[in-house]
Amino acid sequence: MKKRFLRKLNEMPLIGIFRGITPEEAEAIVGAAIENGILIAEVPLNSPDPLLSIERLVKRFGDDVIVGAGTVTTVDDVIAVANSGGQIVVTPYARRDVVKKAKELGLAAVSGALTPTEIAEMHDCGADAVKVFPAEMVSPMMIRAMRAVLPKSLPLIPVGGINIENMADYLNAGANGFGLGSALYRKGDSAVIVAENVATFVRRMKELSGS
Repeated sequence: MKKRFLRKLNEMPLIGIFRGITPEEAEAIVGAAIENGILIAEVPLNSPDPLLSIERLVKRFGDDVIVGAGTVTTVDDVIAVANSGGQIVVTPYARRDVVKKAKELGLAAVSGALTPTEIAEMHDCGADAVKVFPAEMVSPMMIRAMRAVLPKSLPLIPVGGINIENMADYLNAGANGFGLGSALYRKGDSAVIVAENVATFVRRMKELSGS
C-alpha cells in the first residue's frame, strides 16, 4: 500500500479531509471531489458513523483512489478501519503504536507530528508520510529548516490553515503536498460546492507543479 499511496500522492499531492460527512452523503460528496482530481480521501473518525462511510467509499471508489480514516488515535481504531476496508490511517499527533499496527495490517500510515524530533520518530517507526499539524504553527521557513535535516524520502504534508495563497510558499520550502479540510468541505456543503472547491485547489496545484 505504501507504493500505491506514494504514487497517488505524487500524481495529485492533495488529501481531502471530509470531517462531519455522513454515510448517506459520502458517495456523492467524495465522488464529486474525486471527479475533480482528489486521489486520496479520509473520513475522520469523529464524523457520524465513519466506518460505514469508509466501507461505502471503498466499495465505490477504492480501486481508483485511496480511502481511509483520519483522527485515528488507538490500535483498536486501526483494526476497525482495516475491517471496514480502509486503505490508509491518518493520526492527529504522533502515535507510534498506531503507525506500527497500520503497517502490520498492510495499510498506508500518515502520522501527525509537529517538531523535528516527532517527525523523525514517526519516520523511524514506519510512517509513509508525516502530517505537519497544525500548519498554522509551522511557517514555510520552519519547513525549510526541517527539510534540511530530515530524510529527503519522507513526504511532509502540512495540514491546517492551507489556502490558495500560501501553497506556493510551503511547496518552495520543501512540503510535498497538503491535507485540506474545511477549505474543501464543511458539514452541510453540497457536492456542487465541494466540486468547485476541489477544482480550484487542483488547478492551483497543477499551476505550481507545472503540469
